[in-house]
Amino acid sequence: MANEALIAPGQTFESVTRTISDIPLLRPYPRFWWTGFCAAFVLVLLLLASIAWLFARGVGIWGINVPIAWGFAIVNFVWWIGIGHAGTFISAILLLLHQQWRTSINRFTEAMTLFAVACASIYPVLHLGRPQFFYWLVPYPDSMGLWPQFRSPLEWDVFAVSTYASVSLLFWYVGLLPDLATMRDRAGTRFKERLYGLLSLGWRGDARHWMHYQKLYILLAGLAAPLVISVHTIVGLDFAVSILPGWHSTIFPPYFVAGAIFSGFSMVLTLIIPLRAVYKLQGLITARHLDLMAKVMMATGWIVIYGYFSEFFNAWRSGDVFDRFVDVNRAVGPYAGYFWALMACNVVAPQLLWVRRLRHNVVVLFIVALLVNVGMWIERFMIVITSLHRDYLPSSWGMFHATFWDYSTLFGTVGLFAALLFLFMRLLPAISMSETRGLLATDKADQ
Repeated sequence: MANEALIAPGQTFESVTRTISDIPLLRPYPRFWWTGFCAAFVLVLLLLASIAWLFARGVGIWGINVPIAWGFAIVNFVWWIGIGHAGTFISAILLLLHQQWRTSINRFTEAMTLFAVACASIYPVLHLGRPQFFYWLVPYPDSMGLWPQFRSPLEWDVFAVSTYASVSLLFWYVGLLPDLATMRDRAGTRFKERLYGLLSLGWRGDARHWMHYQKLYILLAGLAAPLVISVHTIVGLDFAVSILPGWHSTIFPPYFVAGAIFSGFSMVLTLIIPLRAVYKLQGLITARHLDLMAKVMMATGWIVIYGYFSEFFNAWRSGDVFDRFVDVNRAVGPYAGYFWALMACNVVAPQLLWVRRLRHNVVVLFIVALLVNVGMWIERFMIVITSLHRDYLPSSWGMFHATFWDYSTLFGTVGLFAALLFLFMRLLPAISMSETRGLLATDKADQ
C-alpha cells in the first residue's frame, strides 16, 4: 500500500498517541535536553546583550559603512525568512495537494516557521538606526499627518512578514486543537489538565467540531499557500527594484522563492534527523519521509542552480559591462572565497543525493542539509555585500568587515531559534497525533 512506508509496521492508535504525548507529558527532562537548552539560552543572553549595546551606541557597532549600508542584518533577515518558508510549504501546499507524507512532519515544520519568522523580524527593526521608533512603520492615525513611505521596500516587508506570521500562527494553532484535547485527557496533574484544556478551547471531538475544524484548516491552508510565494517575492523585490548591478534583475522573485524552499527543507532535515534519533521516532518519521524531503530539496536546488546560470548568462548576453563586472568580481575578487564555498555547498554537495544509497544514509543526508544551510547564508551574503561594495564609481568602492557584534547578533538569533525549538519539543506534541491516527486508519482500511 502507498501508506505502508509512511508508518512503520506494528503501529496502533494507542502506540502512536503514547509515543507522541509521552515526550511532553511523562518523560523526565533528559540530560541532552538541559545541555542543549542551556547552550541556547546562553546565546539568547548574548543576543540580548548585543541588542542592548546596539541601542546604547547605534548601528556603528556593526561593520556597515559607505557604500555597504546593508550588512549582516539584511543577510540574516533574508536567510531566516527563507528558512521559515518550508513549514508553510509542507503544511499548506502539500495539504492542498493531498500529499499524505506531510503528516508526520507538518507540526514540527509549522513551529519552525514561527520561530524562524520571529528571528527574522528582529533584524529590520534593529537595522532602522532608531529602532525605538519602529512603530512609525505602521500606518496608524497620526495627529501630525505622518504616514509611512509606501514606496519603501522596508514598508513592504512589514506588511508581508506580519501577514505571513499571523496566518502561519493561526494555521499552526488550529492544527493543534485535537492534539491539545488529547494532551488534556492524558495529563497527569491538575495543572496540566487545566492548561491543555484551556488551550484546546473546549474541543470534544464530536462531528460538529470536526466539520468546522476541517473547513477552517483548509481555508487557512488556502490563505497560507499563496503567502509562501508572495512573502519571499517581496523580499526579492527589496533588491530587484534598485538600479544596482547584481540586484536589478527580474529573476530575483522566483529565484528567492525557490531558494527559500531549498533552505527551508534543508533546515527541516538538519533538525529532524537528530531529534528523530534522540526521541526514537523512526516508527513515525520513516526513511520514506527523509527520502521525499531529500528529493524536494534536490529539485528546488536545481531551480536555484538554474537561477545562478540565468544570472551569469543574462549578464554576459546583455553586454552590460557593469553586470559582467559583478559576476567576475564575485568569482575572482576579494570575496572569491565566499563564492566558491557557495558553489561547493549549494551546487556540488546536493548532487550526492542522486545516489539512492547516499540519500538513504542519514549521516550523509544530515551533512548535505547542513552544508546547504551554510551555503544559503553565504548566498545571501554574496547578494547583499558583493553588489554593494563595488558599484559604478571606483571612488566609492569599499570593503565590509564584520565585527564581533555582527556575529553575536547572528549566533544570538540561532540560540533564540534553538531555545524556542527545545521548549516546543517539551511542551507540545511535535507530531500531529490526530492526522497520524487518521493515516493509520486509512492504511488499515486499504489492507
